[in-house]
Amino acid sequence: MSEHDGRSAGPPAEYEALLARLHATEAAAEQIGTRPNETAICEELAGFLFRNLCDAVAVDLRAEDGRLNRIAAAGAVGLLAARPGGSPSVRAVDGGHPLSEWTVLASGTPVHLLSVPLPARNRVYGEVVAVRAQGRFSDHEAATIHFTARLAAMHLGHARELAATEDTAMHLQRALVSEPGRPHPNLEMASRYLPVGTGALVGGDWFETVRLHFGRTLLVVGDVMGHGLAAAVDMNAYRSTLRDVAATDLAPHRVLRQLDALVAEDPARRPATCLLVRVDPTRGVADFASAGHLPPAVFGADSTAALVEVPVGPPLGTGVGGYEGITRAITTEETLLMFTDGLVERRGEDIDLSLARLAGLRLPVGAAVEELVDAVVAALDARHAEDDVAVLAARIRRRRA
Repeated sequence: MSEHDGRSAGPPAEYEALLARLHATEAAAEQIGTRPNETAICEELAGFLFRNLCDAVAVDLRAEDGRLNRIAAAGAVGLLAARPGGSPSVRAVDGGHPLSEWTVLASGTPVHLLSVPLPARNRVYGEVVAVRAQGRFSDHEAATIHFTARLAAMHLGHARELAATEDTAMHLQRALVSEPGRPHPNLEMASRYLPVGTGALVGGDWFETVRLHFGRTLLVVGDVMGHGLAAAVDMNAYRSTLRDVAATDLAPHRVLRQLDALVAEDPARRPATCLLVRVDPTRGVADFASAGHLPPAVFGADSTAALVEVPVGPPLGTGVGGYEGITRAITTEETLLMFTDGLVERRGEDIDLSLARLAGLRLPVGAAVEELVDAVVAALDARHAEDDVAVLAARIRRRRA
């Protein structure tokens, strides 16, 4: 080996340490931040450092009141009880964030602690405390700990942004679907909105009731395609536009035509499915129209169900139109059930089988509308569905003698 080659390679020990550091950073990038959840990120950071560099490690996040809360720990956690005294020595400074080190006695044995902040985007989320019972951390090891801390902090920032977006969308959607418009008092109503889960992006499921003239009520269930804040915002726009169109007292299929034409003028609006049912208690009839939505079910006096065969037009927002309506008699003994696809659909299952499961339900005879909805939700295990669920049920109220 030439003198030049010797200088390029450097000391073998230093070269091996640098190579190990590179491998560690590659592994950290793969193993930390695999899930967009604060606790999971802290657990992955603690687990990675314990497996590769430390005898014990703790990850603490700073709360709003400034206190540090321990979120994750790994290894010989008893070593973490060692309290450093005096001023630390600063091993390195990166972007103004020091790596502080102490050597303290734990049960008469020297223990080495390294404290590293969790910095990202001009914010410090907390700190990592790494402990080693035998020997100090080398410069390369300290640099690896610092890198993993910054990596975890970046993922923490993303997780908090995602959580904030989901929280905003969830509050918006809950506000929109929790209080549908007031129907005429001649209808008994019940509704449920079940988000798929706290960690999932919300969708655009919604329902609505609109009072019409002559004691009639328009019932609406819709589902904007997609998830997240954008879907919730579009859902709000659909709901507002539908109220305006429905106020003209058009037949349901003509309401869909008008709504489709208006929405198609905005190319940024997401498509949506929608089912409309106009109930006329005085005449004992219901008018149905569908824009790409699943059919409703009607539960009879014996609490068995039948699906209503409604002609299905294209989803709203295409501008194609072509919606048709049907009219069906409905009595005070029957309960109309409208829903979004999350109630019945199962991954990998044909939709006809999913709908057949609903139609095959045998519910308690004589159940009130609220009880019937609860029974359907329980029978189909809707609280563990793979998608958001919105359910709207209605029954013509009996007239008092």
